[in-house]
Amino acid sequence: MNRRRFLSTASAAGLSTGLAAAADGEKKRRVAVIGHTGRGNYGHGLDKVWLALPEARIVGVADADEQGLAKARKRLGTDGGFRDYRRMLAETTPEFVSVCPRHADQHAEMVLAAIEAGVKGIYAEKPFCRTPEEADRILAAGEKHGAKIAVAHRNRYHPALPTVRKLVADGAIGRVLEMRGRGKGDRRGGGEDLWVLGCHIFNLMCYFGGAPQSCSALLRQDGRPVTKDDVQPGAEGLGPLAGDEVHARYAFAQGTVGHYFSLANDDTGGRGYCLQIVGSKGVVRLGIDRDPLAHVMEGNPFDPAAGAREWVPITSAGIGKPEPHPEKVAQVGNHVRAVRDLMAAVDEDRDPLCSGRDGATTVEMICAVFASHREGGKAVAIPLQERGNALEKL
Repeated sequence: MNRRRFLSTASAAGLSTGLAAAADGEKKRRVAVIGHTGRGNYGHGLDKVWLALPEARIVGVADADEQGLAKARKRLGTDGGFRDYRRMLAETTPEFVSVCPRHADQHAEMVLAAIEAGVKGIYAEKPFCRTPEEADRILAAGEKHGAKIAVAHRNRYHPALPTVRKLVADGAIGRVLEMRGRGKGDRRGGGEDLWVLGCHIFNLMCYFGGAPQSCSALLRQDGRPVTKDDVQPGAEGLGPLAGDEVHARYAFAQGTVGHYFSLANDDTGGRGYCLQIVGSKGVVRLGIDRDPLAHVMEGNPFDPAAGAREWVPITSAGIGKPEPHPEKVAQVGNHVRAVRDLMAAVDEDRDPLCSGRDGATTVEMICAVFASHREGGKAVAIPLQERGNALEKL
């Protein structure tokens, strides 16, 4: 199943669950939604997820675009429509908020406004924000006010993921040699791909490798190193951006080395968009937002004499076994597992499974590419000394 089909199927499954469970007499959790039509819209369903939760009620939606706001109110079934999200936060006093726009330049201020308004749980679209400095401010505010932040790297909530990690740790693919991540390689290949899709890869790299320790990287444009003349404002509010190629190497706390590549129009049809964990006795492949999420190809990947081998799916039950909880898989794609975990994190006073700190780490890894490129490809330590975007100082 491809990514688009996975998203639409999961969304339909979640909505039908919510509509079937419409009215009960219990007190519902108060939820507000922040979107911006024409400036990132509502992400990948971060607004509609709450309709699938009978325990939640959407009390307001904010959208600076008048026509977009009218459509959002109808779509979400709420009378509370606001052009100003700060006013919405003050008047509706929600417990949970979805920060939906895909344009990253709005995320920090929207999340900070929600925290300062007393919101207890925030579900934020990726990329989390634009710089480590923005992430620092968000995390400090969350800590001060006791707010829990979750980031929409939804593959982290997949029921098969812990099974894959245990298989790797138990030696199912032998000694782990490296991790290889690739972007989608479409027209956005290079810097834009690094931001909008690479963040999913980096989040999974950290799940398997631990905290990143350093990065060495090069950015290229038309086959040559990126210079300051190549730097332009990035799409989707990403900030200063350049390059149609990215080549990056990361060292992780558990001793693993990871590589990330993205080339514009790489002729793979998007099939290269995945994380591979390469071992001495096999390879695990994790496809972003795909079902099945994971496959394994057993055998020495460097031995051509081993003959033809096949990719075998991995489910939460193990290698080659049917998925015993298909309903949980559907709840990954429509964000239900993520927001339910966020609600539990608020109630239990713990970090969400994919927290704001996890989102901040992906931002650090992306900005480390820019910092290393500025140093001619030399390794830079993570956390970065440069808390802004190093492309501004090329």
